[in-house]
Amino acid sequence: MADAEEMVAFSCPGGGKDSTSSSRPIDLAHLGRQTMGDRALEEEVLRLFVQQLATVGVRIEDSDAVERQRLAHTLRGSAAGIGAFELSECAAQIEASPDDMGLVGQLSVLIAETRDFIATINR
Repeated sequence: MADAEEMVAFSCPGGGKDSTSSSRPIDLAHLGRQTMGDRALEEEVLRLFVQQLATVGVRIEDSDAVERQRLAHTLRGSAAGIGAFELSECAAQIEASPDDMGLVGQLSVLIAETRDFIATINR
């Protein structure tokens, strides 16, 4: 019988036991632990996270440094909470260096990858 981590976190495309692979923007085993294996809760959390990604993605480039730090700080915590650790680390770097537009560009790429990944596991 499969263990709980194999059963949760969208065992369809993109999911599975090896969820910490660097090719996956979200650690699905971590997400499964955070949501105690409740698939409906996972879906809701990811839906809210996608909305946050859309908002941050639109606003962060045009924000001043103070607002960029605030957006990055909020995104850093949310991303870490669901297991989007690379995205969280990039947001932490922006929080520390809000004028580094190279990091902002990198964040935009990570946001797109994460949104695409969530779309594939929500089919």
